Amino acid sequence: MAAESLQKKNLDSPDETRTFENGEVQVITLGEFNASRFVLEPGWRWSENIKPIAGTDTCQVLHTGYQVSGRMHVRMEDGTEEEVGPGEAYVIPPGHDAWVVGDEAVVSVDMSSATVERYAKKVTDTVGGITDTVGGTVSGTTDSVRGVTDNLLGGEEKQR
Repeated sequence: MAAESLQKKNLDSPDETRTFENGEVQVITLGEFNASRFVLEPGWRWSENIKPIAGTDTCQVLHTGYQVSGRMHVRMEDGTEEEVGPGEAYVIPPGHDAWVVGDEAVVSVDMSSATVERYAKKVTDTVGGITDTVGGTVSGTTDSVRGVTDNLLGGEEKQR
């Protein structure tokens, strides 16, 4: 669907900023278009800084973007490895770990809607309109939510 009017936003004034140890992601949305700017400091590694947030063994988000500065090493689950550097466009499928190489921060712009929707966000489980955040509580009512969720799943308490 084509945009009905000319639109622009500046990543220096993002709609949302997600911060985590050794980095941040700034997100903008223009209708159906999304862009995210990653700023990842030396020492950042997905498996150390994002894995606890995502709750998965590897990054399960598709990344399509352009590397502005810094170097990032990517290792896929199948063992394939590649390094992305300044001036390079990339497509990184789900199922990877990545880390900053050297002393320079990685700055990249990602155009994947999956990044906006899921990157550095807690995994949630929604059943019957009830959302249970993995590893979190909802105002101290996690046990009640689990009980309701278990009842919706057939009345038996499910092992977590």
